[in-house]
Amino acid sequence: PLTNLYNRRYLDATLAREVMRAERQDAPVAVMMLDIDHFKEFNDTYGHDAGDAMLQTFGAFLSSSARGGDVACRYGGEEFTLILADTPLESARLRAEEIRARAKDVRGNLDGQELGPITISIGLAVYPTHALSGEGLLAAADGALYEAKQAGRDCVVIAATPSD
Repeated sequence: PLTNLYNRRYLDATLAREVMRAERQDAPVAVMMLDIDHFKEFNDTYGHDAGDAMLQTFGAFLSSSARGGDVACRYGGEEFTLILADTPLESARLRAEEIRARAKDVRGNLDGQELGPITISIGLAVYPTHALSGEGLLAAADGALYEAKQAGRDCVVIAATPSD
């Protein structure tokens, strides 16, 4: 309810359905895992009410960044997921870079105090290149997100192919 985005249960069901559809239509499906960088420090500095305000603002930003067929979800905590049906890797990478760059302009507000700026890290995986199931796509995107954080944050990392 805080972010007005779909929840994890909806994400799991929708991603499974999108992968089945992509398999039938021989089409790609991209999954972005997005994380607000240093969110724990943000909460520690400004308090949990400010953290909630920022999550709400980021949820609205992500929703407005989604195209008509995209599905934006809150994965948990400060992690979010965006499903992009019928989107090949290069198009998804460009969208991820655009979202990452625009996130720097996101500002929350709590009791008249401006909150932000923020940066985000994004992990990206695409069916069928990185995985053949919804679960596998989430795991691949999550692994890429972890790599983005390890690389210094505020970047997009594409999942490794299974043979890598």
